Amino acid sequence: MTAPVLHRPHEGLTHQGLVYGSDEEFLAATVPFCREGLTRGDAVLAVTTGTNIGLLRHALADVSGQVEYVDAQDWYRHPGATLGAYHRYVDRCTATGTHQRVRVIGEPVWHGRDALESTEWTRYESAINVAFADCPAWIICPYDTRVLPSGVVADARRTHPELATAGAALVSDHYADPVDADGVWNRPLAPVRAEGEEAVLSFGADLTDVRTFVADTATALGLAPHKTQTLVFAVNEVATNAVQHGGGTGRLVLRRCGPRIVADVVNTGEAQAAWYLGYLPPDPRQPRGHGMWAVRALCDLLEVHTDREATTVRLHVGLD
Repeated sequence: MTAPVLHRPHEGLTHQGLVYGSDEEFLAATVPFCREGLTRGDAVLAVTTGTNIGLLRHALADVSGQVEYVDAQDWYRHPGATLGAYHRYVDRCTATGTHQRVRVIGEPVWHGRDALESTEWTRYESAINVAFADCPAWIICPYDTRVLPSGVVADARRTHPELATAGAALVSDHYADPVDADGVWNRPLAPVRAEGEEAVLSFGADLTDVRTFVADTATALGLAPHKTQTLVFAVNEVATNAVQHGGGTGRLVLRRCGPRIVADVVNTGEAQAAWYLGYLPPDPRQPRGHGMWAVRALCDLLEVHTDREATTVRLHVGLD
């Protein structure tokens, strides 16, 4: 069943995948999307490949100056940081009433990602549905079948409630709700291959030893000083959550895994954490609840898994 794409009311997030196999298919969906948005006074942002930016500039020649363009390679670096950048864009455009809504063409970068990165970027695409649920944003995420693995394209149908075409939208029959506790996105952590022995520390309410342990171990594993500071802050925030919302104690495991330092913070309390912890922006009016948002923005990757025995937050910080 199809429904028209144009002339939708401003009622929160619209999140669509665009599966295309030619320049013509890409333009047939994105050009009307941009033009109609500009006509209605929406802010329009195109985050895509350099080639597609060139195509859009040419096709939108008379109004191209009203569209903001960003190369996807510069925007899609780490999932948490990218989500934060989109939130800042929405706030910048709508906070003063200049625009009632934003329209975004957001084409994630998949080339050069390893299996873990691809998995977490896919979950990022799913998390958008909860992180932006109440935002006045219409996001179309293009997927180029000419260059992408079939698995990535298949996941586009699971992470987007709708699929966009030229002037219409089709409800995705394969969409998987991110808030489904038993759904495909709440997956166990994959085993990691540590180089050398793992460093392990049990901790309680006093986190002084945690900070010292992370600083000394990360430095010994080859992490640069500025990144070590980032990891110390991030682990401290997660350990604080473990103590306050878990069972009052926790366990920290730190190791080097290929190009990353990987830290697991484990607690065995009764608190349950959703896999998208840290993706939902905190309420600025609340004095607490900002820590995990900051942690996700700072880390290259962040995984969260809860089972009957424990909650594990896994932080990845790249050596480079």
